[in-house]
Amino acid sequence: MEDEAAAVALWHDCGLLRPWNDPHKDIARKQTVQPGLFLVAMARGLDGENVLVATAMAGYDGHRGSVYYLAVAPGRQRLAIGRSLMERVEQQLLAMGCPKVHVLVRTANVQVMAFYEKLGYARDDALSLGKRLIPDL
Repeated sequence: MEDEAAAVALWHDCGLLRPWNDPHKDIARKQTVQPGLFLVAMARGLDGENVLVATAMAGYDGHRGSVYYLAVAPGRQRLAIGRSLMERVEQQLLAMGCPKVHVLVRTANVQVMAFYEKLGYARDDALSLGKRLIPDL
């Protein structure tokens, strides 16, 4: 919880936030369900203090795993931080018995699609549908 403001700022910097989702509520909800699957990566800043540089939020429902909010600080991308964080998420999901993991990527985000393809992810022949049960705003 002490990293909440930094996580939300990172998500903003990475373009992950949408007006219909309250990221603070997303973090609070995650703290009640599988909180160990909310990972952060820290690194030393220029001032020598530890700063949050990456996040990943995952879940497992007994059938499939999902990953959300994978973000790496723009100045620290292409340093294998995202790859390492995804490997850690996959290891944790596998330890829970998870047979497959899904990642939702907006179709216009070509750079992120290429990142996941390098990690072995492929497009599924499926369409994601959603329905808001609790409005955040």
